[in-house]
Amino acid sequence: MRVLIIVENLPVPLDRRVWQEACALRDAGHEVTVICPRMRGFTVAEEEIDRINIYRHWISGEATGIRGFLAEYSSALLGEWLCALKVWRRRGFDVIHLCNPPDLLFLVALPFKWIAGVKVIYDVHDLWPEMFEAKFKRRGVFYWAVRLAERATLAIVDGVIATNQSVLNVVQERGRKTEPIVSIVRTAPHLLDTQAPIEPRLKKGRSFLVGYIGVMGDADGVHFLIEAAHHLVGTRGRTDIQFLLMGAGPEYENLVRLRDVLGLAEFVDMPGRVSDAFLFSGLQTMDLGVACDPINDYNNHCTMNKTLEYMAFGKAQVMFGTREGQFSAGESARYVMENSATQLGDAIAELLDDRESREKMGRIGLARLSQELNWEKSTRNLRAVYDRLAD
Repeated sequence: MRVLIIVENLPVPLDRRVWQEACALRDAGHEVTVICPRMRGFTVAEEEIDRINIYRHWISGEATGIRGFLAEYSSALLGEWLCALKVWRRRGFDVIHLCNPPDLLFLVALPFKWIAGVKVIYDVHDLWPEMFEAKFKRRGVFYWAVRLAERATLAIVDGVIATNQSVLNVVQERGRKTEPIVSIVRTAPHLLDTQAPIEPRLKKGRSFLVGYIGVMGDADGVHFLIEAAHHLVGTRGRTDIQFLLMGAGPEYENLVRLRDVLGLAEFVDMPGRVSDAFLFSGLQTMDLGVACDPINDYNNHCTMNKTLEYMAFGKAQVMFGTREGQFSAGESARYVMENSATQLGDAIAELLDDRESREKMGRIGLARLSQELNWEKSTRNLRAVYDRLAD
């Protein structure tokens, strides 16, 4: 089949989940095209990578408020429309694979479904209404607007893919979507260079390196980690710990300012978006990973890439005890059950000082990822969805 994947929040191949899905569908014999935004260093409007056609559109920027969201989503929808029409004229498509957030992408798919009978797959990465509620701390008119958009999406789709069981349960309840096709396609790291060289210079001469990888936005709680570092360095006098926070996002500049105001520039490195080679060496070198996504109804449903990538490199981690975080990491993590920077810092120190536990937890995480949460299982589920769609 000819498959068109649309993703808005990240470009490919930077979005690892979407890129892995695209590659899996290509390997299954489908012709794959991806529409995504031009951002974060991926600015070529059209290109082909590994036999996958990529169309990138202009977007106003990554939103930080209501006006920002309106500008981002309207510019993205226009770009997606134009790219979809271009793909339709050049090669056509049989399936549109919508990757949320947001849940507005049904507006692009709807005409092709009505007029040409194109099938629609809804790939639920995040529960968008819960994300809005977590971001704005209330249920207002925009919360109910995104609930309506979610419902409209569910009304037109032929199949639903979810990152985990709790997300699938919510989607099925809201959309009464038990048929025709639903499946879990878990996010899992794939083809990571787990033999990357250790880079001692990242520790800046200190005994330990604590690492974070991922987006730096409102929902990611990176400020908790910076405040935890301040607690460890300023209150507990732990000058033997270096922190490496890798990633970018709409809150990056604010987080750098917070670090500097707290006097942590010497102890907390924030290089922004990094190359794969740097990322893999950082993961290899760190003694402990941190997932600081706060406990809330949104994060409780999220499977975090960072958690799985720490596990892939055999690293123990400290995290706030979100429901899906606990499911993913199992006994490979130390959980903080309150959104507290002080408690997060204390848990980091406790685990750094217990090398035997860290090494054991790292082995447990690697085994769990390899045996139970590996990408090969998710690939089989993804291919099965498309096989059923073709019947």
